[in-house]
Amino acid sequence: MTVAVHARSLVLRIIRQSRTRRLRRAALVVVAAAGTLAASQSMPAPETRLGVEEPLAATLGDQVDVAVTVYNAGLGLVRDVRQVTLPAGIADLRFLDIAATVKPATVHFRSLSEPGRLSVLEQNYQFDLLNPQRLLKKYIGRDVTLLRLRQENGSTREEEIPARLLAYNDAPVWQIGGEIVTGLHADHYRFPEIPGNLHSRPTLVWRLDNAGGRQHRIEAAYLAEGLGWNADYVLTVDRSDTRADLDGWVTLTNTSGTSFNHARLQLVAGDVNRVRDDQLMRDAMMEARVQQRAAAPAAFAREAFSEYHLYSLSRRTTLLENETKQIALLNGTGLAVRKMFVVNGQQMYYRNAQNPGSPLKDPVRVFYELRNDEKSGLGMPMPAGTVRVYQADSSGGVQFAGEDRIEHTPKDEKVSLQIGRAFDVVCERRQTHWERIADHVYEMAYEITLRNHKDAAITVEVNEPIGGSWQILSSTHTAARTDAWAARFEVPVAASGESVLRYRVRVRW
Repeated sequence: MTVAVHARSLVLRIIRQSRTRRLRRAALVVVAAAGTLAASQSMPAPETRLGVEEPLAATLGDQVDVAVTVYNAGLGLVRDVRQVTLPAGIADLRFLDIAATVKPATVHFRSLSEPGRLSVLEQNYQFDLLNPQRLLKKYIGRDVTLLRLRQENGSTREEEIPARLLAYNDAPVWQIGGEIVTGLHADHYRFPEIPGNLHSRPTLVWRLDNAGGRQHRIEAAYLAEGLGWNADYVLTVDRSDTRADLDGWVTLTNTSGTSFNHARLQLVAGDVNRVRDDQLMRDAMMEARVQQRAAAPAAFAREAFSEYHLYSLSRRTTLLENETKQIALLNGTGLAVRKMFVVNGQQMYYRNAQNPGSPLKDPVRVFYELRNDEKSGLGMPMPAGTVRVYQADSSGGVQFAGEDRIEHTPKDEKVSLQIGRAFDVVCERRQTHWERIADHVYEMAYEITLRNHKDAAITVEVNEPIGGSWQILSSTHTAARTDAWAARFEVPVAASGESVLRYRVRVRW
């Protein structure tokens, strides 16, 4: 029997034998104190009751470095370095403020200070996040206070209803008093505490075995979705349609669930195969170590990486959660451009005799073409993206002329942009001859009229997908064989003038 229990028994005897009220009151105070002492002696310490200590936490306040590599496919590689203090032996460490879209199977942990003396025994990704519905479901089988607002005498008061949540499938089922209640409206719920298995933010928890010192600089690297980038370009063409300025921008989007402050940023341009994320992770980690040794004097330093191109920002930047950010990528001034008017025929024209009557009208498409080389003022790989074209007007301002998307374009390749259809150029087509010469052999003739209502002369490129084995028998304009099954004609058209392309072709199918 403890000292506290002996004291309590003694005081109770004093109470029974006491003849004055003051002495009995003093004895009761002693009894209460003895009870408290007995309870404290019988209750184990919090660490003993839980069996484990509260895990240590590494937050953004402990972060000393962060690097983000963003891929075209909405994927990012995050390398997060933090300074932590760890006890010797086995301890749990919570790694907070990570991307909510982390792919747990790709997490890589290591100590940069003592790699061989800190190891991971277990890893848990806790993503059951706190919200009102999840909190309510965690209280199934437990007591909750329901609060309802009541209007009485022109004022509002809160009514508290103690209830036990029996189930929550489509809606909550309550036990109030001795009754089972459904469909009960409550303005608020009051909970005594937050369950331990609910978290305000996604958390990685490691059980670590520390055989080294207390201070460690640790790195957590992982792949996360919700990080993406694309290139956006602005091409400003002069009034003569011969020169243009090109500005390229990187547009970054972060919906990963966390911010990356003062981060080293790298971008990978290319179509990454994501069948094996583990291999991608190893490749990306290797690339990251290589890039840590590379210098980046320009805004974006570029280099070839595997079958992709890697762009490294020479300064640090911040990617806030739910933010779109633009960073300058490239610019070129006075680029040589060529404006093109293009008519593309259709294969069905050559498969049967066309019905007589009104001529067929083919759209006249408008393109700008430039070359991505040093001579033109560019000469660097251009990531896939949208090119928006503007042109100067007579008052010196610029107007939007159209847009097109380009794929990844290596240097020394052409860039062709379709900006729309010509308003003042008309193309009409007639089939003037159709004849079956022999089995599978046909002769046909076409007349293509081009009318130019512009104040300047133009040249129209007419592409004819003839198909089969073909031979031009006669034509008013020279035909170039662009493919085994296609011919191209270059047809000049004077200002406010008209030109007619006529040709006869023999085809074997």
